[in-house]
Amino acid sequence: MKNERILFWQSISFSGVFLTSSACAESSQYNLPVGVTDISQQVYDLHMLIFYICCVIAIIVFGVMFYSMFYHRKSRGAVAANFHESTKVEIVWTVIPILILVLMAIPATKTLVAMEDTSQSDLTIKITGSQWKWHYSYFGEDVEFFSLLSTSQEEIEGNEVKGENYLLEVDNPLVLPINRKVRFLMTSDDVIHSWWVPDFAVKKDTIPGFINEAWTKIEEPGIYRGQCAELCGRAHGFMPVVVQALTEENYERWLNDKKLEIAQAKREATASLSASLSLDELMDAGQKIYLDRCAVCHQAEGGGIPGAFPAITGSKIATGDTSSHIDIVVNGRAGTAMQAFANQLTDKEIASVVTYQRNGLGNQVGDLVQASDVNSFKASKEE
Repeated sequence: MKNERILFWQSISFSGVFLTSSACAESSQYNLPVGVTDISQQVYDLHMLIFYICCVIAIIVFGVMFYSMFYHRKSRGAVAANFHESTKVEIVWTVIPILILVLMAIPATKTLVAMEDTSQSDLTIKITGSQWKWHYSYFGEDVEFFSLLSTSQEEIEGNEVKGENYLLEVDNPLVLPINRKVRFLMTSDDVIHSWWVPDFAVKKDTIPGFINEAWTKIEEPGIYRGQCAELCGRAHGFMPVVVQALTEENYERWLNDKKLEIAQAKREATASLSASLSLDELMDAGQKIYLDRCAVCHQAEGGGIPGAFPAITGSKIATGDTSSHIDIVVNGRAGTAMQAFANQLTDKEIASVVTYQRNGLGNQVGDLVQASDVNSFKASKEE
């Protein structure tokens, strides 16, 4: 008798906790974000609809269970019935779940179809995942750039106080206009990544050799953050997504400024081919590039990670033939995590980082590599 009462009140207590959780689900910080697009609103509404259906089912099932436990307990003289299968009962408990699933499938199918409809887009952007950064290319605008994590190494190592957007900040965010349908074409240079922005309800894998599609139409200006949602390697956690949504007028202004910035960078890259920088200038520039692009694998001090990433300090590449060193930075090495930087860095930047690796990090080769040397190397490979 005592044990039955304890079981009954434990069940009632569990039910109360469950119902309280259900009532607070919509306002909980653990719930899905409503987002800033029509699709994200549809996803949120679908999520809440399914959630409430599950709550109703749970209330009915647990209600019947608690009622049966209380009114048909042994202490009240209840005697268990002795019966076998019932065709009517089996039909009922088969038909009702089927009807529930069909009712749930109708709005779910509508939302999924809408999520995949990339037709009639106003802007197309190619998104390429790469260890460990994103590359954005605006179709028809001659605008493309890489987006890298901008959180400082000092914050990551715990030597500085972590900022508000720790590991969710980049040097070049993806800039989009509001009230325009933007189509995304997604692929990868190396391994599978996943471009995910919760406020857009967009999460799509980027797969080498394949093109996946997604789209969004942002309704509110602002900055929206996401991450790579596919475990893609050692620096997976350092691959954030940041999208800046602007009004159409401000977007056009940004686009024009970006085109001027890219044109200026190209002129500077051309001018650097005839420049001759000092060792100090190359070392200063090379150190910054190394810490931004190379240190995640080869470590800030050049020691690498044994068994995973080779050291720069004392390596045959960094202390050997200069052409071989330029070659591996420009073209990468197939079958390894060493990617090609020919399209990621200018000739001047490649020259700087090669010089830094050969004369820093414990190496003292003593030679200088200029932008013209890198350009000549590329030209010789094209012939």
